[in-house]
Amino acid sequence: MSLVETPELARRLARTIVSDVALYNSAKVKEGIEHDDIFEILKDELEEGRKLYLSRVDPSIADNHHFFEQAIVDVLVKQAGKIKSKIW
Repeated sequence: MSLVETPELARRLARTIVSDVALYNSAKVKEGIEHDDIFEILKDELEEGRKLYLSRVDPSIADNHHFFEQAIVDVLVKQAGKIKSKIW
């Protein structure tokens, strides 16, 4: 399998992986947002996703961009904004 070698594809891959984490763990996302501990609750899932991302993306792109972390904010946190929480 060849590595992702363009920033745009790396960004899309990161968003896809984080979207899958959110989709398959929707109850954990809801609980984590409600209790302001989403990163602790999804620690294992996010780490697994990060490892997958890093295994598929050329290291020069992964080292120079923060696409996975941006995807966590854009996909996981921002989309959870409709969940009632004391953090917003």
